[in-house]
Amino acid sequence: MSQARTILITGCSSGIGYDAAHGLKARGWRVLATCRKAEDCARLAAEGLESFALDYADETSVAAAVEEVMTRTGGRLDALYNNGAFACPGLLEDLPRGALREIFETNLFGYHDLTRRVIPLMRAQGGGRIVNCSSVLGLVGLEWRGAYVATKFAMEGLSDVLRVELRGTAIHVILLEPGPIGTRIRENAIPHFERWIDWQGSARRADYERLRNRLYHPSARKDRFELPASAVTAVLARALEAPRPKPRYAVTLPTHAAAWARRLLPTRAIDWLIGTH
Repeated sequence: MSQARTILITGCSSGIGYDAAHGLKARGWRVLATCRKAEDCARLAAEGLESFALDYADETSVAAAVEEVMTRTGGRLDALYNNGAFACPGLLEDLPRGALREIFETNLFGYHDLTRRVIPLMRAQGGGRIVNCSSVLGLVGLEWRGAYVATKFAMEGLSDVLRVELRGTAIHVILLEPGPIGTRIRENAIPHFERWIDWQGSARRADYERLRNRLYHPSARKDRFELPASAVTAVLARALEAPRPKPRYAVTLPTHAAAWARRLLPTRAIDWLIGTH
């Protein structure tokens, strides 16, 4: 009997990561499901998953998690799914430097740190797959989402370069690009918004009322193209199990449309389309 393939997934406390952990386990993968908080790890363990802590913003935590992987698997890791991330909504003119630094620590620097630590394992075993969870916001930028957009645009570039640099190693670098997915990302963004954005002192204070309504009452406007997290898991499974994976996988209709627009439309046309969103 062949040994089950092993994948390390981050951000498994809810949403996309949670569904991916359970979905891939059901497909026969050995899943190492990580979360930032110990209580979330305990909850996942009670559900039958192997779980331990990994906080992208903490270099010590990232290093310890890789050591845990080596201990549990004997140094083998077939795939990494970089998924954990957060948003800090607000207008860019109101976004302090500290807010941008904080979101990049998790959404980009943490991905990079973890990735470079697992590459030696994959290189030693002769191959592997690194899947980075990007977004439709890694293709086009929408207002109020500038901080998150910046991290995803940067991840797209970092992943493209890494893919080229790893040619010939049998380590595949893949971008997964969801669009609107039914997760708690808006609710989870509230503490970051409240910490960093002085919306009452903004020149566009009145406009923030609309944003606050979407944050605090997410059911007020559900995206008509929104899909469940299981839709991402289905595409992730294809990316992991395809004999020759594609560099990019779009998940939702808006993501397909954004990729088409980037290829075919001038910047001003894209700006106009975004403005009608």
